[in-house]
Amino acid sequence: MKVDATPDVKQYLNELITILYENGYFSYEEDAKQYVDDLLIDIETNLPSKRHKPAPPYFDRYGTGMYYASFKKNKKTTWFAFFTKYLVNGETIYLVRYINNNHIIAQYL
Repeated sequence: MKVDATPDVKQYLNELITILYENGYFSYEEDAKQYVDDLLIDIETNLPSKRHKPAPPYFDRYGTGMYYASFKKNKKTTWFAFFTKYLVNGETIYLVRYINNNHIIAQYL
């Protein structure tokens, strides 16, 4: 079993470090980087075992037949990873196609 992400998701996570730091969510850029790294590790490690639901039609713009799982990072913020599952040579591949948090996308879930 393998968890991977599209180039768009990888780019977003890299940009998220700057967004979190520049908007004052973290006082130090290193702390913002650690937060994003921890989120990524959580997704890579736990996505296959997380309960997941079919993604609502709103998210079809990122891919069809997707599922999503939630990752709670603190009292106020939950991240949602939207993904598709593939079987390649007997191995299950989880491809994360979109990621965002409850502050942005809660109304669509």
